[in-house]
Amino acid sequence: MQDSETLQMGNLANTVSQLNSSQGSSQWSMKDGTQVFIRPIHPDDEPLMVKFHSLLSNRTVYLRYFCSLSLATRTAHERLVRICFADPERETVLVASEMDAGTGDERILAVGRLNKLPNTNEAEMAVLVSDKYQGCGLGTELLRRLIQLAGERKVDQITAEMLRDNIVMQSVLKKLGFRLRLFNDPRSVRAALRL
Repeated sequence: MQDSETLQMGNLANTVSQLNSSQGSSQWSMKDGTQVFIRPIHPDDEPLMVKFHSLLSNRTVYLRYFCSLSLATRTAHERLVRICFADPERETVLVASEMDAGTGDERILAVGRLNKLPNTNEAEMAVLVSDKYQGCGLGTELLRRLIQLAGERKVDQITAEMLRDNIVMQSVLKKLGFRLRLFNDPRSVRAALRL
């Protein structure tokens, strides 16, 4: 017999999967022609997220999280459950993945998140692309899709915070129409887009 917590998690997984499938998934071609699949995250993606994080360089982790987070911290079960079981009413998590030609296993190449801020029509956005696939247009495509989803959800403004050293992200966001300004922390820049 299952306990009530297990049943609740199972019910939540079914609800999240149904809501995510209504958001749709699609194929997309990177600059080099590689086909990837962009879809909402699924509750059973936790092992794929562990593998994804294991392939990130220290620099990529630092640019995304503003500090050196250990692999154990990034892949802690409690953390990944919150991401993989994202409440679609408050948070959208998209993953870009491909099938490994050798094994046939799916692997995540990039993750984009849009978090609606409580009691506002604003949202925060972030993207994380594995090192091997940076510069292929994948991060830009995830950002475009998150912007579109934000508009569909009646979000008025999207913000993103990044380190001043993250010149590539600043350039991408400018091209997407974001305005950049220095943030309270002298190490960071805040980007904002009014929809």
